[in-house]
Amino acid sequence: MSAMKDLLVEIAKALVDNPDEVKVTEVEGEQTTVLELRVRTEDLGKVIGRQGRTARAIRTLLAAAGMKIHKRFVLEILE
Repeated sequence: MSAMKDLLVEIAKALVDNPDEVKVTEVEGEQTTVLELRVRTEDLGKVIGRQGRTARAIRTLLAAAGMKIHKRFVLEILE
């Protein structure tokens, strides 16, 4: 499991009411890695946040951490 996947799992588990239901799938590309986050339907709002602020903050963290290892990470929040 990659460090970015671990980071996303830990952040998501801290936000939701059902941390056991957090699942992250990593889809590797040549230059971009897509991290697909799945949580329970009732926890979606907690992960997305008001007007998407929490999701934007998570994406910012992934982008900043990705710059250090010269990779681009995209977060997709799935229902």
